[in-house]
Amino acid sequence: MSNSQEDKKKVKKGCIAVRVGLEEEDGGFQRFVIPISYLYHPLFKRLLEKAHEVYGYHTTGPLWLPCSVDDFLHLRWRIERESGHQSHHSHLQQHLPSSLSFHSC
Repeated sequence: MSNSQEDKKKVKKGCIAVRVGLEEEDGGFQRFVIPISYLYHPLFKRLLEKAHEVYGYHTTGPLWLPCSVDDFLHLRWRIERESGHQSHHSHLQQHLPSSLSFHSC
């Protein structure tokens, strides 16, 4: 499926499509559909700030995120884990681990 066809796929209500990857990665970019609630998570907000620095506000199609697919999957895992334990662990530190790498183009 071409990128333009993939970008036009329907996204269910309450979700947003994002495109993740770095140009130097072998797998290229990958599309993910994530809950809108991620946009309010402190870890994800840091990534959104970096996306603004790299790509600006005006893009078409999915939201582009400047991190490797592996780092995004780790970030998604952390958000899911913290969301599942939020009521029990509201004191969790909200910082990005040093292993996550956000790259500029």
